[in-house]
Amino acid sequence: MKKIEAYIQPEKLDDVKAVVDKYDLNGISIMQIMGCGNQKGWREFVRGSEIDYNFLQKIKIELVVLDEQVDQVVNSVINELYTGEFGDGKIFIYDVRDAIRVRTKEHGEAAIR
Repeated sequence: MKKIEAYIQPEKLDDVKAVVDKYDLNGISIMQIMGCGNQKGWREFVRGSEIDYNFLQKIKIELVVLDEQVDQVVNSVINELYTGEFGDGKIFIYDVRDAIRVRTKEHGEAAIR
């Protein structure tokens, strides 16, 4: 199993949710966050003073998928996110040692299906 963690533009959330539906994935976590990368935020003038906003609104998505699903899911997410501009996002992939569904005590792949 692998955990896919993606940092995306808020307006791309529905596109990523469509990928989750397409592959019939069972579970997604979505968090509103703030951060910056190459975009570096933006500047505004407030009452004659320049203010530098270093952090931008982002969405962090986490999902756990089977090993054989990783490439398809990640490639589909990339296709949905890609604009060629700064801020398209980042995706990280981690190994998951185990998963446990507390209600049934199922382990491993059974817990994420």
